[in-house]
Amino acid sequence: MSTAPTHRTGTPSVSVVICVYTEDRWGDILAAVASVRDQSYPALETLLVVDHNPALLRRLAKTYGDDGAGAGAQPVRVLANAGPRGLSAGRNTGIEASRGEVIAFLDDDAVAERDWLLHFAEGYADPRVMAVGGRTQPVWASRRRPAWFPEEFDWVVGCTYRGLPPGKVAVRNVLGGNASFRRSGLAAVGGFASGIGRDGHRLPLGGEETELCIRLTRALPDALLLIDDRSVIHHRVPPGRERFRYFRTRAYAEGLSKALVARSVGSRAGLESERRYTTRVLPAGVGRGLRDALLGRPGGAGRAGAIVAGVAAAAGGYALGTLRARRGGGRFAVAAVESVTGTARGTPAGPGAGAAAAEGAGA
Repeated sequence: MSTAPTHRTGTPSVSVVICVYTEDRWGDILAAVASVRDQSYPALETLLVVDHNPALLRRLAKTYGDDGAGAGAQPVRVLANAGPRGLSAGRNTGIEASRGEVIAFLDDDAVAERDWLLHFAEGYADPRVMAVGGRTQPVWASRRRPAWFPEEFDWVVGCTYRGLPPGKVAVRNVLGGNASFRRSGLAAVGGFASGIGRDGHRLPLGGEETELCIRLTRALPDALLLIDDRSVIHHRVPPGRERFRYFRTRAYAEGLSKALVARSVGSRAGLESERRYTTRVLPAGVGRGLRDALLGRPGGAGRAGAIVAGVAAAAGGYALGTLRARRGGGRFAVAAVESVTGTARGTPAGPGAGAAAAEGAGA
């Protein structure tokens, strides 16, 4: 019988969910789990949720315990995604199966610093806090940032970008690959919506955590959502994501996603942070790039050009996504998963929700 880790009075127990889908990331998955096991604030458990990949499920179950229950003070439980293919249903499967008062999410190709969970847990001392996110730093395959790649667009590779406020601050939404949520907050909104987030290589590729956070603060008006940049993870950026082609495609996909989010929760809430980003942060980035070019510094012109190209690609995606959402309704349902009793769980993700996410996307 395993013994759960103990913490001082008033600090929450934390379950960590890592969603996985491919054996190509085997080494990354093992490193991610090891970083959770090495936390100064021990996790109650780690849940590996496998997205419709039986071979990977068997391999992980054999590695961490054939029954999937794990062993020791920090068990690793291996589970199959109990809903439709995709990241949202995988996360909801982890939420359903977890036991912690707080559920933290870590990308399968990232490793957490030793005090990652400690700073998350400290954030929940205030009962109004329903989510705490952290800072995600890129680990470039080429060992250095491409000279043309602007820090303002680090979200393209799933990392914290220039323009986010430093320190421990209240935000509209946390970033999903390095985030935690109070269980009661997730229960109030039902979980992540399908049709927005990642599903292998299918577009669109993001926005599900933004949509959830907006629903969360609407359901619980007193809720606080924080980012504490002391909660650090290091996210691997493979060679293919260092290329301009991926940069442009991912920016376009973000435009698609933001259109669907705005259609679901309203453009005022869905684009509030983006307005400041496009009117203040990005123009300043273009100015820095042009200044560096004039001073003969490498990559300056490339960074300025990449920002302009990224904005154009995102705007194009947003325009097309808005058209699709209008045709399809643009409302999303929470990704239903099988509960421990074997019944499907899923709730509407927005006013008038009930249509399938694919219908909302006009797919």
